[in-house]
Amino acid sequence: MYVKDHMTADPITVSGDTVISKAVEIMRKNDFHRLPVTDADGKLVGLITGGLVEEQSGQKNTSLSIFELNYLLSRTTVSDIMITDVKTVGADVFLEEAAQLMIDNEIAVLPVVDDGGRVTGIITEKDIFQAFNDLLGHRHRGTRFVIQCEDHPGFLVGVTKCFADNDANLESLAVYHSATRGTELVLKATGGISVESMTDILKDAGYTITGIAQTTEDGTVKHYPAPGV
Repeated sequence: MYVKDHMTADPITVSGDTVISKAVEIMRKNDFHRLPVTDADGKLVGLITGGLVEEQSGQKNTSLSIFELNYLLSRTTVSDIMITDVKTVGADVFLEEAAQLMIDNEIAVLPVVDDGGRVTGIITEKDIFQAFNDLLGHRHRGTRFVIQCEDHPGFLVGVTKCFADNDANLESLAVYHSATRGTELVLKATGGISVESMTDILKDAGYTITGIAQTTEDGTVKHYPAPGV
């Protein structure tokens, strides 16, 4: 998955001479909390956030009246308080690289820029969470099987063949490494075969199943008892 597949393309931006009150109005009206700041050529020069406005204006602990505060916000420009050392990412970067960049720098947003530094999108931690759910097929119809994974060549081939031989279509597949449970293979499949029948087939083939969850058309999730071996 790439950043370009999950970012908000052509985001709203403001110029450095925009007054803070206007920037706040834009964020409130559009229900977001970050605004890239660009120059006349659309190149990124900074970033402003709702939290930054509160911090710099002292909204939470100021002794100013609401009228004085509004006057201050209408006279102060974005360039006076914006973050200038902004971490960015390219649209063709893998999504996990963007996620790691956020983690390493303890940030929740990355402006997406082209080779010339022009803003083409913005991606947030919420977008990353949604991509994670999309990857695993959450809320999409199908049955998720969690199987203990053995560390040897051909293990995945054997498991997936069990599904293919029974006309079960694999919608997603992921491998997780746990310090307590070891390595687990998580597959989500759809098809005409029942959960009970597929479970018996996997058990008869020697696989240990540690979890089963079925998602219906309306997004309801039903969890089955882990059958084990």
